[in-house]
Amino acid sequence: MPSQQKPVFLNLLQIRLPIAGIMSIIHRASGMLMVLLIPLSIYLLDLSLSNEPGFAAVGSLLHSTPGSSILFLLLWVLLHHLYSGVRYLLIDVEIGVERPAYRYTAWAVTLLAPLTALLLWGML
Repeated sequence: MPSQQKPVFLNLLQIRLPIAGIMSIIHRASGMLMVLLIPLSIYLLDLSLSNEPGFAAVGSLLHSTPGSSILFLLLWVLLHHLYSGVRYLLIDVEIGVERPAYRYTAWAVTLLAPLTALLLWGML
């Protein structure tokens, strides 16, 4: 009689991923968000370059609470994707592959991206 395998229920909230795994998931999500924000970015760029009232409209939108939040999200996504991409390039050339180094670089990317985004967001 063949053995019957029971389905496995994976509760994703109970799985403890290492920081490198969490950073990898954030890297993938940031890539998806960048792609999803392309149409909005193109529209806002087109509107701002069309005429003076369009430029003023984009300026007021970006200084509103929802627009400012979207701008911060865009900065965070771009910076996280950039930093983690550089981290992966270094790993590809065998830099930062060792056990303590890959944890430190994963923490650095995960913490530096929102901090840099906050810094840049405050300058805008």
